[in-house]
Amino acid sequence: MFLITGFILTGGLLLLNRLIAPNKPNPEKLTSYECGEEPTGSSWVQLNSRFYVIALIFLLFDVEMVFVFPWATVFGSHELIAQDERWGWLSLTEMFVFMGILILGLIYVWAKGDLEWIKTKVVQPRVSVNIPASAYDKINEMSYAAKPFFAEETKNIVVKEASEITATVRKPMFKPKLKQ
Repeated sequence: MFLITGFILTGGLLLLNRLIAPNKPNPEKLTSYECGEEPTGSSWVQLNSRFYVIALIFLLFDVEMVFVFPWATVFGSHELIAQDERWGWLSLTEMFVFMGILILGLIYVWAKGDLEWIKTKVVQPRVSVNIPASAYDKINEMSYAAKPFFAEETKNIVVKEASEITATVRKPMFKPKLKQ
């Protein structure tokens, strides 16, 4: 019964908001707000997934710190501890367990390397080929000079059809030739 009343009340308030609230969009209101700066460029920017990992780790530890406040309330209550000394020891033990779990999680994330913005571990691709590495080194040591580019026109070619048309046929504009 209480659940149905809650749904009706929530739906009624949302409907009332739709009827009463002004709806006057304009281009300035529809732009995204970025710390007072005018947005430039496309909003479809690919971000590195490490930003999301760092944000999730921050939220995990930030939200978990909320559980420190009840502990501080119990541990700091001299009246409660004066009634029974075990409350103090229980709350202290619980906090050590809680902080230990958080520290283990932090060590795991740190050891995994998710806290590094730039990964220093370079992965070299490994392939199995029958070409010796010295052949690649020899090719890399060679120096090449590119031939200068000139647009050359060919001779005029007369095309005979119904009427005579003189057309200039041009060679391709790019001829890749390397000189050693």
